[in-house]
Amino acid sequence: MSHTTQVVVIGGGQAGLAAGYHLRRLGVEFVILDAQTTPGGAWQHAWDSLRLFSPAAYSSLPGRLMPAQSGEMYPDAQHVVEYLADYEKRYELPVERPVRVLGVHRDGGLLRVATDSGTWHARAVISATGTWWRPFLPAVPGRAAFGGRQLHTMEYRSPADFAGQRVIVVGGGNSGAQIAADLAYDTDLTWVTQRPPRFLADDIDGRALFDAATARRRALDEGRTDTGGVASLGDIVAVPPVRAARDRGLLKAGPMFTRLVPGGVEWADGTRAKVEAIIWSTGFRPALSHLSPLQLRGRRGHIVTEGTQVLKEPRLHLLGYGDWTGPASATLIGVGRPARDMARQIAELLS
Repeated sequence: MSHTTQVVVIGGGQAGLAAGYHLRRLGVEFVILDAQTTPGGAWQHAWDSLRLFSPAAYSSLPGRLMPAQSGEMYPDAQHVVEYLADYEKRYELPVERPVRVLGVHRDGGLLRVATDSGTWHARAVISATGTWWRPFLPAVPGRAAFGGRQLHTMEYRSPADFAGQRVIVVGGGNSGAQIAADLAYDTDLTWVTQRPPRFLADDIDGRALFDAATARRRALDEGRTDTGGVASLGDIVAVPPVRAARDRGLLKAGPMFTRLVPGGVEWADGTRAKVEAIIWSTGFRPALSHLSPLQLRGRRGHIVTEGTQVLKEPRLHLLGYGDWTGPASATLIGVGRPARDMARQIAELLS
């Protein structure tokens, strides 16, 4: 089955919905193609104890404040899922699901979006697939020899799955700290990081991080000195569960091991530890395989953009992949501004 529209948005998570909001306001015809069976994007697959870094009012998409969650300063992932589902319904965003995009192709004056449910032709395409679907695992010797359980952040759900076990959490970012804090009470936990973890001051949350990222982008755009942005403040937001585990002395990070061995790990000095499970909280990469037919990657595998617009294919925009495509654009509060600017740019293109 073939369809034609002005704009195809690939991805129905927070970035795709923000794009839809602004396209709707500008009167642009569009469709959102979402591979998930239900609303909520990646949030519906997060671990049970995950909390936002900011209060609800500072975690909102354009046009509608996120309501507070009863009894919680920092909303949990299920609250975010409910908010996104309500947002999609409130603005009557045209989401088609489940539709998995197989590839985007040039087709004369249009872009052809091939999916498992037919083909869409559009004058512009927005890729808003995020990073959750492409977990990054570092190359560590001995992975195949380990024999124990290994999983990535995206597969972790609850400490109950590891009660009483010897567990290593790898990673010094927010997910590593939150999962380590989750496991600190009921497992024999080891937390390892590439460098000593840097906790932000207890009074800093997502509001301050967004302001720092925005100030950095403004400074760079104006040719001023790089402020360092979020990285200058630290790596880990001390949300209440992390703060509690840290203050009880349960979050003490050690150096990264150098290889895996049967039933455990080994450090550079030859020290070994027996381990039953390893949780790799080692981040994600942009999920962009559907763009491979366009051959956009440069020598280092990077797609060059100006703002959200791809330079090698101006009809294509990338939204929600981090500072690369807009300050804090991978966050709920941060995606609104680049989505607005992108929608205006697309509307001018179509006119």
